[in-house]
Amino acid sequence: MRSLVFSLVVVSACSTVGCVMGPKYVVPTSAAPVAFKEGLPPNFKEAPGWKEGAPKDDMHRGKWWELFGDPQLNALEEQIDINNQTLAGAEAQVRGARAAIRVAHSGLYPTLSGGATVTGNGSSGSVYGSRGAAQYALLALPSASASWEPDLWGQVHQQINNAVANAQAMSANLENVRLTVQSEVASDYFLMRGLDGQKQLLDTTTEAYQKALQLTVNRYNQGVASQVDVAQAQTQLAQTQAQSTDTGVQRQQLEHAIAILIGKAPTDLTIPVAPISVNPPAVPGVVPSELLERRPDIANNERLVAAANANIGVAITAYYPTVTLSATAGLEGSSLLSLFTWPSRFWSLGPSLSELIFDAQKRRGLIEESQASYDQAVANYRQTVLTAFQQVEDQLAALRILDQESKEQAGAVAYAERSLQLAVNQYEGGITNYLQVITAQEIALANEVTAVQLKTRLMTASVSLVQALGGGWDASTLPTREQITPKKPAKVEASTGTR
Repeated sequence: MRSLVFSLVVVSACSTVGCVMGPKYVVPTSAAPVAFKEGLPPNFKEAPGWKEGAPKDDMHRGKWWELFGDPQLNALEEQIDINNQTLAGAEAQVRGARAAIRVAHSGLYPTLSGGATVTGNGSSGSVYGSRGAAQYALLALPSASASWEPDLWGQVHQQINNAVANAQAMSANLENVRLTVQSEVASDYFLMRGLDGQKQLLDTTTEAYQKALQLTVNRYNQGVASQVDVAQAQTQLAQTQAQSTDTGVQRQQLEHAIAILIGKAPTDLTIPVAPISVNPPAVPGVVPSELLERRPDIANNERLVAAANANIGVAITAYYPTVTLSATAGLEGSSLLSLFTWPSRFWSLGPSLSELIFDAQKRRGLIEESQASYDQAVANYRQTVLTAFQQVEDQLAALRILDQESKEQAGAVAYAERSLQLAVNQYEGGITNYLQVITAQEIALANEVTAVQLKTRLMTASVSLVQALGGGWDASTLPTREQITPKKPAKVEASTGTR
């Protein structure tokens, strides 16, 4: 009895001022370093195609791929929003999440229903063998009813909070999917261009080897070279031709992958062969604290934490009684003539209060379960933040090291070409055999291929750095609560107690 009186007092208070149960949401803390461990390369400002970027540079317009200055890449990236099916699926999830807000919001208002029932009955007039007049009766029941469960404990408000946070999380997930697809297209594109560069190098080398073979054949015909020299030259030429042909396997696979990413069948896309013609761009930098606002995956996980926090409030409200206000009114009569007369009316009105007394700790278990889900969401959020810092550090380190390695490799290429020229001169002068030329050719070609691969790795590392920095996205572009929540009375808005 005392519990019931207490509940009625609380009901009265909450019906006046509004109550929202559950912990107030606070964005989880996460460790953010003051600066990245990997700074810019020592010669960053002087490196060709690089400059020191600012946080508000071109990358933050959204079309970050334009930093690379490649028209073919720009054309491919523009088709992603139109045709990519993974992106279309993520957009459908956003629409579904926004529809869930309307479903949750409907709980703030009463439900109205109406209907009509017409029933008839009669008797034949024959009872126990006697005959009498047949009797018939008609009963008509048009009625309307209304039911409303006031959100005294904030259960509906917390459900709305959960739906809003989930919708914002889905919006951030959409942007994360978009950035991932854009980055995959750019990475595959530069890998493909890198293979084009390797093929161009191998084809040029093949032409040089054909001239070397002809020289060897001529020397053999003159009796200066041996048949072994001719066989070695032929082997070297055929081997290089096979390497050039082999690049086509991976190139075709990359072209097919790009086609799927932009929503086309592989047969509908042909990208002309061309080596990498641009340098790594100047990628605008951000400080670690800004990274939390730049990554859509971080925003997605933060919103999931908010949704889990609202679920705790929903679970807590199960401890409080439920109040339902209901009303029914209608007309009843045995004929259409008497149906609409004043005596045919009927109505009922009244509140009801119910409270669960014993549930074998089910409600406690639900609260603990929702709390555990919240803790898991917080852990996922913090892990995502740490992974984001790692990815930026990885790509900064890769760019610094690859830049230095490329310069060292350029020296190795120059020395290998010089060694090859000396070997050819000595062979032509009869000082050495053709094996030394073959060895010098293999060393020179291997170093030139490595140089092309390093340039490809620099380009893909630049793409990965842009992706790690969020691709120019900003958390301020997420839809606000006001933009995705149906309008409601000012008093209800004031009682939500959420951000």
